[in-house]
Amino acid sequence: MDQTVIFFLAAVILVGALILTLICSNKKGRKYLNVEYYRAKCLEIEHQLKRDEFSSYHLSIINADKLLDKALTDRGFSGKTMGERMKNASKTFSDQNGIWSAHKLRNKIAHESDVYVTYDQARSALANFRKALKDVGAI
Repeated sequence: MDQTVIFFLAAVILVGALILTLICSNKKGRKYLNVEYYRAKCLEIEHQLKRDEFSSYHLSIINADKLLDKALTDRGFSGKTMGERMKNASKTFSDQNGIWSAHKLRNKIAHESDVYVTYDQARSALANFRKALKDVGAI
């Protein structure tokens, strides 16, 4: 082969690699998050949970759910609702059942008037939200 053909093939491969890199870097769900912000917010929410304050159980779960929703939105996962964003991010979660359980508990708190949540349930939900935040790269 002469040098012109080799040069042409090298140029085509280089341009192809560049285009592929640009496409991959602009994909949804590939954005980077402000880890310090999310870490501080997560700790703040975990400190909201107080064993002897029943109202703190509900509040901490709702706030943790909001924080995960913000992280999913900031990462670029599409969807009109948190549930849709969670479905679009489902392959990202290491414990899909755990995070869905935590989100369903949040929905019960938000939509039902007589939901009773124990301290252990609240702690478990917060642990699931924390794991999901780690999975999406927020903390």
